[in-house]
Amino acid sequence: MKLIIKIIVISILILNIAACDSKTAGKTESKKSMPNIVILYADDMGYGDMSCQNTESKINTPHLDKLASEGIRFTDGHSSSGICTPSRYALLTGNYHWRSFYTFAKEWDQGYFRKNELTMAEMLKKQGYKTAMVGKWHLGWDWNSVIKPGAVRKLQPVGNTRKTTYFSEDIDWSKSIPDGPTDHGFDYYYGDGTINFPPYTYIENDRVTEVPTEHLAMKTERPLEGNWECRPGPRAKGWDVFESFPKTTNKAISYIKKQKEGVPFFLYFSFPAPHAPIVPIKKYQGKSKAGSYGDYVLQVDDVVGQVMEALRNQGLDDNTIVVFSSDNGPATYMLNRIDVTGHNSSWKLRGKKRDVWEGGHRVPFLIRWPEKIKPGVISHETISQIDLMATFAKITDYKLGREDAVDSHDMLDIVEGTSKNNSIREATVHNTNQNMWVLRQGDWTAVFYIREKNPKSPELYNLKNDIGQSKNVAAQYPERVKSMKALLDKIRDQGHSAPRLN
Repeated sequence: MKLIIKIIVISILILNIAACDSKTAGKTESKKSMPNIVILYADDMGYGDMSCQNTESKINTPHLDKLASEGIRFTDGHSSSGICTPSRYALLTGNYHWRSFYTFAKEWDQGYFRKNELTMAEMLKKQGYKTAMVGKWHLGWDWNSVIKPGAVRKLQPVGNTRKTTYFSEDIDWSKSIPDGPTDHGFDYYYGDGTINFPPYTYIENDRVTEVPTEHLAMKTERPLEGNWECRPGPRAKGWDVFESFPKTTNKAISYIKKQKEGVPFFLYFSFPAPHAPIVPIKKYQGKSKAGSYGDYVLQVDDVVGQVMEALRNQGLDDNTIVVFSSDNGPATYMLNRIDVTGHNSSWKLRGKKRDVWEGGHRVPFLIRWPEKIKPGVISHETISQIDLMATFAKITDYKLGREDAVDSHDMLDIVEGTSKNNSIREATVHNTNQNMWVLRQGDWTAVFYIREKNPKSPELYNLKNDIGQSKNVAAQYPERVKSMKALLDKIRDQGHSAPRLN
């Protein structure tokens, strides 16, 4: 009898140990299945620059087309603004930029994040991710902490104009530079901050890799197309604007090669291209039918291919979410390009960079995730880059607070194709300056001019019938204009628009 009891007790212990091992294995498996996340963020790339999205494109983009064919392509995806800094801020916070600011970070500007504001990198880091950023930051640094006492900006001739800037001797380069990527959730950073803003040197984490000893005036140099656009300021010896994109590409690829299955990582690779100065390296020069800008887009496309190859070689591509998009529409140089080459970076859309019309903020938007997204999906759902924050929170099981990602909509059901409702957004707000606002609601988009004196009359367009926004029908639908203005005011005044906060 005692032997039987002993056997029963031992059996129970074995079962309990097995159960514990099963739970532990489940946790380990759960950790392993957490997807890696890679965001590839182009700069000033238009909706019509990808060949899979524009049948009349003069640029062949095979790697981007392949990325689109392997995942979901959004035909109605948007950045928050028609300019760079606001869109980058919104992408990384899930908040409309206009709740905090409107303009872009200028050279020597301070940081643009509010105190204790949650970023995507901080959120993912809390969920066990390794986080890295490579490339264009353009969200300010705490330059005041490294500028020497008494230093003042001096006038510097730039072509026919004059700008003020600091010189190398005005900066204490031995100090770390606070309030950059590594102070906002990124474990690692490498880049030159903003390719056309000083200082012209590479920053790794929070320190320059080489002290600038020269001064870049750019009075005589010219890019391959458009204006030079490099502001005057300190430059490291030998710094070459043509090498910025290749150098950051090598760093991004190198980072991927160090990753292994089982430890999730987040890589935000922010391209300097095809923003001006338009500087494709020789390998791509003359290879497109859209001038040097088209050649630069070819370089963007090839870099996307290099990133995807690196993921495949590491065996990470199946369990990695890859997002490709752009911070805003194409720069004004596109207008001359249409006349010279016939290539329209805005496709059929009205507007360009800095505009509130569709061409200013409707951008390329691709997501690839083989474990969850069926290949070749085309979605006409209206989405915004600010929606990535809530979507990644859902994927990684992060509980957002009431002050976090206040405008971000979870679009996981749309991405996975399980949504029963084709509209996750009641409305979307677009803004590039404090005087012009757009409310998008379904097929309708309304432009409101909000000024203290003599505001212009509103504009109303039906994008289903008029994608080029050529027919203002505001006078025909006064009640719709009124209701859309009321909704815009509500979203602006209540301080949030995310459904979870209603």
